[in-house]
Formats: sequence, C-alpha cells, structure tokens
Amino acid sequence: MIIARTAVELRAALDSKIGSIGFVPTMGALHIGHRTLIEKARESNDIVVVSIFVNPTQFLAGEDLSKYPRREEADFKICELSGVDILFYPEVNTMYGSDEVSVKAPDVRGYILEGAIRPGHFDGVLSVVIKLLNLVGATRAYFGKKDAQQLALITQMVENFFMNVEIVAVDTVRESDGLALSSRNVYLSHEDRIEALKLSASLKHSTHLVMQGVRESNEIIKVMLDILEPLNVEYVAIVNRRFEAIDEVIIGDTIVLVAARVGSTRLIDNVWM
Repeated sequence: MIIARTAVELRAALDSKIGSIGFVPTMGALHIGHRTLIEKARESNDIVVVSIFVNPTQFLAGEDLSKYPRREEADFKICELSGVDILFYPEVNTMYGSDEVSVKAPDVRGYILEGAIRPGHFDGVLSVVIKLLNLVGATRAYFGKKDAQQLALITQMVENFFMNVEIVAVDTVRESDGLALSSRNVYLSHEDRIEALKLSASLKHSTHLVMQGVRESNEIIKVMLDILEPLNVEYVAIVNRRFEAIDEVIIGDTIVLVAARVGSTRLIDNVWM
C-alpha cells in the first residue's frame, strides 16, 4: 500500500497504476461500514484509493472537530488489510489555501434538515469532496446511505458540474442490535447506547407501518416520535429521493430520516423505501 501525504505524492502514486479507480473518502476512525465501502470499490475497480482527512470546513463553531476520533495507526492497518492500493492522508494546508474559490450547497436542499441544524456544513462537505474527486480522478466514488442528504448533494454536484465520476450509494451497515455504525458511537456510554437504539427502532417501525398499508407521512412521524421519547429529537422527516417533503410514502422513492441527541452525542439514521 502506498501512503501519499501531498497532492504531488498522490499523483505520482496514481501514475504508477493502470486501470479504473474506486475511491472511498473518509474522515478516519474506520469501522466495518468503511470496510464495506472499500470492499465494494475493490469488487468493481482495478485500483482502490482511500482518503483520510478530517475536514475542518464542515464543522461548525462549537462542534467536535478537536475531539473527532483519530486513530492513524489502526486506520492504516485496516486499509492495508482491506487491500487498499493508495492511502491519501493530507494535511490541511495541502487541501486548502488562504483565499479560495468557494463551493456552495444549493439554497434549498443544502439548508433543510441537516443543513438547517448545521448551516454551512454542506458547503464544507462539497468543497472537500470536489477537491478529492479531482485529485484522485476516480472512476467511481463510494458513499454510505446513512448520510443520505450528503449523498444526494454530492450526486447533484457531480451532475451540475458535469463531472466524469460515478457516485455509488452503499447500504448502511449496522451492529447486530440495529445501531447504525458511526465513528461517533465511541462517545456513547453504555446507557446512551441503549437509548440510541430508539433511532433504529423508530425507523424499523416506520417500515412495518408502510408494510401494513399506512402511507400518510404525518401518521408515521407521530408514531416514530412516540418511540423516540424522551430523546432530544432534532427532526423526523419523510422525503423523496430529491429531498422534497412528501405527504405520503411512495415505494421506491422515499427516505425516512431521524436525527437526535443521545446524551451529548448527535446521531442520524434513515431507511430507504
């Protein structure tokens, strides 16, 4: 495995390889969910590139940038064991200059739900993703469905800017108890973790309701909010794939989303229908 820390080193590493490139951008603290993305990239590409970069521009004031889990040695080992060909591990000054052209999230879809709770967050996400995609020259880039709004906005950015890369959505990976895998799960105490299961439980119940013929969004959301008590719920929403609010579930074009704070930890989850 080649480890590149600068854009020049990355380009040299890529020039030494031939074939299609599968790219998995991460912020480190790798877990089974990340390994699943890497495996998907390995299945369909000649070369697998992973980036590890804790992107400062997507963190708002007061968020956990300084506390975000960093496990360099373990992450490197996971990448090596997963068959990664090139690991890109840049510093901030590699990715950002002092006076840059800005990339802005769309005015509507970028400032609802996650964008409303974290205004400006998606500006930072899109800025770093477009840089990484351009640096790597990926054939395909792999993103998890757990960050559904992020996935939708990255897909839109690729379409709007006519970028020659395929965005591949990968199903959320869960613990055996249903909790969606997240690097932030390490913050949960034993008691918090039990409470956190209410997120996946509410989503599972929404699926059961739809299977029983319930389609009204408000009715499903009401039941989910009851299950989520007494968590500090930031939102429960039902949208189509374009992230437009819908009054009724449309099978094949619906995402049910939830965001809540469990103790001091903020968690998100969703189910695609």
